[in-house]
Amino acid sequence: MSATRVAFLAVSAVVLVGTVYSIAYNTYLDTSNPLLTHLPHPLGKTHRWASKGNPLNVYFIKKAWGWTTAAFLLAWSTGPPSTRTLPRLTRWLTATATWLVFTAWFFGPALIERIVLASGGECVLSLPDGAGAMSLPAEYCHARTSISPATHPALFASSSAFVLPAEWTGATPRLRKGHDVSGHIFLLTLSILLLAQQLAPSFALTRWSTPHRVAVSANLALIAIWLFATGTTSVYFHSPGEKISGYLLGLACFALAQIPGDIVASITAPAEKPHLS
Repeated sequence: MSATRVAFLAVSAVVLVGTVYSIAYNTYLDTSNPLLTHLPHPLGKTHRWASKGNPLNVYFIKKAWGWTTAAFLLAWSTGPPSTRTLPRLTRWLTATATWLVFTAWFFGPALIERIVLASGGECVLSLPDGAGAMSLPAEYCHARTSISPATHPALFASSSAFVLPAEWTGATPRLRKGHDVSGHIFLLTLSILLLAQQLAPSFALTRWSTPHRVAVSANLALIAIWLFATGTTSVYFHSPGEKISGYLLGLACFALAQIPGDIVASITAPAEKPHLS
């Protein structure tokens, strides 16, 4: 069984089991609810991985594509010339492009943000001390800047219903209420499948250099970390539908990354010599 297939089965099982567990034991936090999303997870004090401030989330998940890129480039650069192929590099570049399009920028807002808005989402500013939440035009969420009475007095001038503490310095509005595709599940699924596929040429080698052995070990360790992170996200965050859509989006982007790689592989493949009769 190929490394890619093993990775696919593993991440699918983790997402499925984690999501079913979160439903059965009501452990997930609906991050689309503006009244809940800015609050600590109800299980944060008793379940280490339910806290958004846990080291796995802060140092790994929030920088997931950076870690994935570093692991891939380490394995690619330390392998023998026969494994440093253009199709492998093309698949990584295409996967990087899909990550940027869905999570960072697509001729304006990222596609995931567009999905939230199209599914009924709103730009919401969470207010302190249980004061509620304020709806804002979507462009304030796209700008990702802090909003407060000091920086945007016109927004608060007509809002007599909100009583805000004088020391409040503001917050950054977020898109809420729509279908918030789990960006973490999407990115972790894509990362796991990409790294597993990129290790296949290394597994075909009969000998590894010491640097390449270290690189392969680092990739395997990172895949294990990503699987664990997928499990914690599946258990503690997002609604079940948002986790499944993130998983399916990760699969789709991995499949999309194969197309340019296959095209480059067909172009760069050596032509077969004709058989003489």
